[in-house]
Amino acid sequence: MEQRHELVIIGAGPAGLTAAQYGARANLDVLVIEEMAPGGQALFIERLENYPGIVNQISGFELAEAMRTQAEQFGAAFLSASVRSVSRQGADFVVETSEGTIEAQTLIIASGAKHRHLGVLGEDAFSGKGVSYCATCDGPFFKGKRIFVVGGGDTACDEAMYLSKLTDQVIMVHRKDRFRAQKALAARVLANPRIKVLFDTTLEEIRGDKKVESVLLKGTVQGDTREESADAVFVFVGSDPQTGMVPFVDKDATGSIPVDDHMRTSVPGLFAAGDVRVSPFRQVVTACGDGAIAAHAASQYLDEVQGNAYR
Repeated sequence: MEQRHELVIIGAGPAGLTAAQYGARANLDVLVIEEMAPGGQALFIERLENYPGIVNQISGFELAEAMRTQAEQFGAAFLSASVRSVSRQGADFVVETSEGTIEAQTLIIASGAKHRHLGVLGEDAFSGKGVSYCATCDGPFFKGKRIFVVGGGDTACDEAMYLSKLTDQVIMVHRKDRFRAQKALAARVLANPRIKVLFDTTLEEIRGDKKVESVLLKGTVQGDTREESADAVFVFVGSDPQTGMVPFVDKDATGSIPVDDHMRTSVPGLFAAGDVRVSPFRQVVTACGDGAIAAHAASQYLDEVQGNAYR
């Protein structure tokens, strides 16, 4: 397979799906490449309650399906494939995928981020055997069980609230003395009688035989350690941007891509949107805004290189 498109979008999370819609509405030839199901991390949202205009809560999956349908109705095409590498060939970009080579006149990186691991003993050994990074995916396997949630941001609090519907034994472990999550969400967790919060605490080790059986906890103030029984550990300690396919673009120390107000990167014709870019706030609504801006900027860039810019 060898194709050439005016705009190729890598990733079909909220940023990529919005970019696809706006790019197609600008009458561009748009291709979206996604290795998983469209939606990205939004697929893990059980109930979307803070997206503007959506009063009756829907799931992230429902939102993603609607966004994909919109993009397709405007003319965007989708390809299910893994991206292996991206390179520059003249003014174009060459995207090597598991389904062949794709050439792009402009490119939007909206590949999102993957869950960060704790890096403690037992985490990898018990992955899928009690250690998880998705409450809606694996939570139902632990109804009525003793569940530890590690993290203190929006995602950790959201997932803890979901898990509290399945059991009254949710224990949140956070290394700081307060949550970094939005205040309304943090307050909801603290008021939930089914969730116990352990601040100033780290999870040092996950133990068991064939599955998770206990965790080793450490107090960050006194340095004391203790072992507690556990049936599952859900880890939500941030994410790492998936930007390895574009080694030639400027990145910060975390691997995130710096952009300007038009989502332009250090490479002309290359744009970044959503969780891959440097941003002080990551939400579905901000990702959608990024995608819309990136597609608009890509359209303007094409007009300029083709000599059609409005003067």
